[in-house]
Amino acid sequence: MGHHTFPAEDADRLEDAARRYRHCSTEELYWTLDPDPDDAVVDLGSGTGFYTDDVAPHVGEVYALDVQEAMHDRYREKGVPDNVELVTSGADELPFDDSALDAAFATMTYHELPGAAVEEVARVLRPGGRFAIVDWTAEGAGSSGPPVEERYDADHAAAALGDAGFTVKFRATRSETFVLVGVRDER
Repeated sequence: MGHHTFPAEDADRLEDAARRYRHCSTEELYWTLDPDPDDAVVDLGSGTGFYTDDVAPHVGEVYALDVQEAMHDRYREKGVPDNVELVTSGADELPFDDSALDAAFATMTYHELPGAAVEEVARVLRPGGRFAIVDWTAEGAGSSGPPVEERYDADHAAAALGDAGFTVKFRATRSETFVLVGVRDER
């Protein structure tokens, strides 16, 4: 994992709703997370907060995590909801206590995450916490998203989740993307 980081100078593309929702709708993301109103959730690779904004009204707190402060600057420009905290950090050393969060999600960013990210997510999620991934599949044609050689398939992501202590509860591969939902095993 960790092939590239989306260039901050192209951040306007992250706000193109027609394009973004073609690959992951608000309804699909909400279904994968299945949040409770008081949940604490982290968006891994939040960028300009496009999907963070969709999740925020349904949970207690969202940590919008991105390695690029410039992405947070763009998010601030458009307005950050009151229950969203911007966190500038890599996903390989998450700044949260063990079992502190209820859910995590990565929308079109799994291929960008460093190798230790899945284990870190497992560390910070409580037992029973959900990790939802929607990302570009290596089985896709490459007509959208990053080059095919920078992508992973659902088998790779499912194996990484299993190795880190998750049980995969749902998986699907579509024309350009895959969806996985992992639930953190009891420790």
